[in-house]
Amino acid sequence: MDTKIILGILIPFFGTALGAAMVFFLKDSISTNLQKILTGFAAGVMVAASFWSLLQPALEGSEHLGNLAFLPAAIGFLIGIGFLLFLDEITPHMHMDKEVEGPISNLKKTTKLIFAVTLHNIPEGMAVGVVYANFLNGNELISEAGAMALAIGIAIQNFPEGAIVSMPLRAEGMDKAKTFFYGVLSGAVEPIASFITILASSLIVTWLPYMLAFAAGAMIYVVVEELIPEMSEGKHSNFGTIAFSLGFVLMMILDVTLG
Repeated sequence: MDTKIILGILIPFFGTALGAAMVFFLKDSISTNLQKILTGFAAGVMVAASFWSLLQPALEGSEHLGNLAFLPAAIGFLIGIGFLLFLDEITPHMHMDKEVEGPISNLKKTTKLIFAVTLHNIPEGMAVGVVYANFLNGNELISEAGAMALAIGIAIQNFPEGAIVSMPLRAEGMDKAKTFFYGVLSGAVEPIASFITILASSLIVTWLPYMLAFAAGAMIYVVVEELIPEMSEGKHSNFGTIAFSLGFVLMMILDVTLG
């Protein structure tokens, strides 16, 4: 596999690791307002990436279907939503700083947190993998720079996510090195998911538009189910809204200029 592609697969993981490293520089907890800002920014990046980097290529790649060109994107998107809904039902499910619900709710709170965040990193890894898979399979709608733009965008949103994961663990009394390790561990699933997606997509080239939309649906599910509630609850929800707008615009600029 090309070195640039390997780097692109790893970039989102580096974003998580850098975010987790904030435990060495910040206080033992994140203020509510800062958490709203970080969460809102991450949500904005993911929404923009879901459209410009995933749904738009899926739609354009199905233009040969004429008036039915929407079908692959619509079907893939809904399956992606359904897949994440299913995963949330069988694994721990939590909003930041709240109790986890799920069939293994007897686990320690820190373990639940790592499980939940790791789960929601899977669709991001899949998104990077499916975009690079399209590029490798000669999809003219996706350039190497465009795939890199998505990887950078997800890395940007992973930075605050890494901090949001690590800081609550530190607030519970865990030492900084261990907290950093668990934060990094939560992001390790992303390059694995990317690699597996690339391997699988090479076997089903004709389904790549569906896979693009599937990744978009999975990412949007995370935004609607997890991030938006976090940025909107309580006072000063406008902090999250403003950060969402900035994240959205930044990802849009990245995708248009690099794509």
